[in-house]
Amino acid sequence: MQDQPHPHEIVASVAEFLRAESHSTFQLRVAANALDIAHRQLELSPGADVTELARLTALLEHGGALTGLNRELAQAIASGAMNLSTPGLAAHLWETTLAKLAVDQPAYSGYRAALRTLRQTYPSTSSG
Repeated sequence: MQDQPHPHEIVASVAEFLRAESHSTFQLRVAANALDIAHRQLELSPGADVTELARLTALLEHGGALTGLNRELAQAIASGAMNLSTPGLAAHLWETTLAKLAVDQPAYSGYRAALRTLRQTYPSTSSG
């Protein structure tokens, strides 16, 4: 599940920005990058949400809405009911984080290195 801003908010903000009178090359690159993020989110989030929901359902041993299950997982971690020794939790946290980075910073070398580590540590994962 991607965090805010949502793609429609990014597109609306860039459109408003572009309507202003003048822009530097840097500002136009920032606008283009924002549109790239919105595009990747629209393209990647549906699949990432499905796999995240499946992992959360398995971890929490019941279904529900993605937002509610994320909230429940956060509460379980905060209360100590779940921790990194909980089967599947570390892989889920890696997968979720890397799904967010795939949208936000797919060319980031740290993302690429973490993706390789994830695949080696948790071969059954699907990120990337």
